[in-house]
Amino acid sequence: MPRPVTAGLDGSAESLAAAEWAAREAALRGLPLRLVHVAEPVDPLIQAPLLGPETRQHWAERIPREAAEGVGLRHPGVPVTADRLAGRAAELLVEAAADAELLALGSRALGALGGFLVGSVSLAVVAHAVRPVILVRAGEQAADEHRPDPTGIPSAAAPFRPVVLGLDTRSPDASLIGFAFEEAAQRAAPLHVLHGWTLPFTAADAVTAGVDVRGEFADRQTAALSEALGEWRQKYPGVEVAERAALGSAARLLVEASREASLVVVGRRIRRGPLGVHIGSVAHGVLHHATVPVAVVAHD
Repeated sequence: MPRPVTAGLDGSAESLAAAEWAAREAALRGLPLRLVHVAEPVDPLIQAPLLGPETRQHWAERIPREAAEGVGLRHPGVPVTADRLAGRAAELLVEAAADAELLALGSRALGALGGFLVGSVSLAVVAHAVRPVILVRAGEQAADEHRPDPTGIPSAAAPFRPVVLGLDTRSPDASLIGFAFEEAAQRAAPLHVLHGWTLPFTAADAVTAGVDVRGEFADRQTAALSEALGEWRQKYPGVEVAERAALGSAARLLVEASREASLVVVGRRIRRGPLGVHIGSVAHGVLHHATVPVAVVAHD
């Protein structure tokens, strides 16, 4: 049985946008869609007096049912199932992700500090899930992933915008690269691969002394990026690839590139040491500031 594309639902605008994104992804991949709503336990000491258990149960049943009905009408070729679970949302969504091809979750609206607010549940799922997790902004529309049509109007009938991959050439993981190439291939979209690098302390000392070694290091980084992508270009000959290794912050490069992208793909290293789970500074920065859906792919 194929793994479904799964979306987490809580009735919010961002989770409904995630369900719509997941439906489009399921259609691209020819997979079923699973919608999961988690009803968390409510502390009776802080329960709102006008929201009794019958009302909570009504909404817990209504959210996935109505979402499934709406998605089914808008995407008639996608088989849709809806499940209502009870327990801790982060834990159950991590379990749901383990059985999915990928998991889509909603991400909150623009915050006061100029970045997006990624909720604690979404961050916990991203940090623990072993399958790819995609964070989708509220208000995300199908046309947003596509280039404007000849009249300049965004249209889902126009070609997809590029998929952007952030890649660390020191550890170019196959699962991360493969996911990005597959997403680009499914969309018939270009793949833009970015690598941000910094000068080591020894090179910085040389620059300070008047010896500019940045060109030499730039050539090395460009060569390493090309080498990491070589076999993938052969596996996906139909994917147009553009690569760029640039001096500077990888997160900043990816956020800038996200403005013209349909999807940004970043990695998260799986940590099994005493420090526990960790998302990573690049993934964290992109999640909070990229304006398009962001896929986080866990890898060793």
